[in-house]
Amino acid sequence: MPVTLVEIDAIQRARQRIAPAVRVTPLVPASSADAWAHLWLKCENLQAGGAFKLRGAFNFLSQLDPSVRARGVITYSSGNHGQALVLAAHRLGAPAVVVMPTTAPAVKVEATAAFGAEVQFAGTTSIDRKVAAEAIAAERGLTIVPPFDHADIIAGQGTVGVEIVEQRPNVTAVYVPVGGGGLVAGVAAAVKRLAPSVRVVGVEPDGAPKMTRSLSAGEPTTLDAVNSIADGLLAVRPGDITFAHVRALVDEVVTVTDDEIRDAMRFLVQHSKIVAEPSGAAALAGARRLAPPGSRGVHVAVVSGGNLEMSMLRSVLAV
Repeated sequence: MPVTLVEIDAIQRARQRIAPAVRVTPLVPASSADAWAHLWLKCENLQAGGAFKLRGAFNFLSQLDPSVRARGVITYSSGNHGQALVLAAHRLGAPAVVVMPTTAPAVKVEATAAFGAEVQFAGTTSIDRKVAAEAIAAERGLTIVPPFDHADIIAGQGTVGVEIVEQRPNVTAVYVPVGGGGLVAGVAAAVKRLAPSVRVVGVEPDGAPKMTRSLSAGEPTTLDAVNSIADGLLAVRPGDITFAHVRALVDEVVTVTDDEIRDAMRFLVQHSKIVAEPSGAAALAGARRLAPPGSRGVHVAVVSGGNLEMSMLRSVLAV
């Protein structure tokens, strides 16, 4: 069936809906060095919960019937969406269950539990987690809150794009990390409606090129395996709805190596005084390659999250 794309009106309504819980995050220069004067950062690592995910989760939950919400909600997440769901559920008075991979970073597991979630573990892939969540939801009568493939999630994430255009009206290109595709779909839906000439570029790890493969195939494609330090971008398949948005609205999707992601993490600490998790630095890795010093225009990279293990930060900086 044809997918109906999220329109700007839905994103603007989401913005009003989530305003009580979600921060308008700053957009800051990437560096004080003249060579990088064209590059800016949208700091979703400073969002409540440490990542952009609260936008979509709160938009989804706030529209549930209160009696349905009171029975409880469940999601499947590598970490950031789970934390966001629990924050939104706590504010709206709903119990929450989060199914996480057995390989989830301890910092994300501990934060999710500390926010009040019941944490379950299932396998290592997004499909493993989805199957487990569906079984628990059916057994307990819980409502599933998908991590990316739903119009309300996409509309919530699209508020990032609205803020970027308002904060830098002269923006010429926006770089967005790609996991399951909710953020890039939402940002593209907003940016292309508000400023159609702005290029939107998706960036995914070369060890998890699910959107790149899907675009080549002309349909959502499932990868046999994924491998990257960017644990939040390891979906093995894009969503049907997110894929449709990317195919229709995103100008380009590129892949970056783990070494490029590490370099971007170091750049953020050294030049921007910002700590980002690998997934949060992926878009900057793409921007640094496609818009190096001397590039024209105004380029914005979304730093999508800042939840990382201190041991990883130390290893990245010890070079």
